[in-house]
Amino acid sequence: MSKSGRPREFKDTAVIDAAMELFWTNGYEACSTEDLCKHTGLGRGSLYNAYGSKHELYEQALLRYHQIGIEAQVEMLQNLGPIKDRLRALLDWAIEEDFSNEKRRGCLLINAALERAQRDPAVERLFKQHVDLLEEALHRAIDTGKESGEISQQRQTPDLVSLFMGNYYGLRVLNVAMQNRERAVQMAEATLTAIF
Repeated sequence: MSKSGRPREFKDTAVIDAAMELFWTNGYEACSTEDLCKHTGLGRGSLYNAYGSKHELYEQALLRYHQIGIEAQVEMLQNLGPIKDRLRALLDWAIEEDFSNEKRRGCLLINAALERAQRDPAVERLFKQHVDLLEEALHRAIDTGKESGEISQQRQTPDLVSLFMGNYYGLRVLNVAMQNRERAVQMAEATLTAIF
């Protein structure tokens, strides 16, 4: 994020999307400024004038990915219909995201967190924000399920949210590491069975 209010000379979205694709494929460390220039179509001077540094462009790319992803995930949980169907839709979406393109890169934010969160406060902050927003949406969905009688009142909402979150993020890491879609589907079903 540009902290100095630099003028934007380029169409931000196109440049950020191009950088996002490159960071997603290569990770932060393996992504050179030369690679970014080639991929975005900007010269080195233009890139630095517009974004300040490789890291600021990385933050912008992660922020864009976060905004698009969290909007899609929260929307699924807020849809009408049975809560089980909403949770299944979220799990199915994650599996589709992780296996649908030939590069099978997984989730950019999870990848970034695994690569850099311990030493990069910006990555840590963005990932935490993403997780917190998803957790809040899950909390609301599960409370709705308890009110409608779909989920037992005896079950504690924070416990169910923790169960789902742990399985969801574990699933996403395993999807990239193991590349086994059948196993991912089994894990998703087991997660739902544990809740309902």
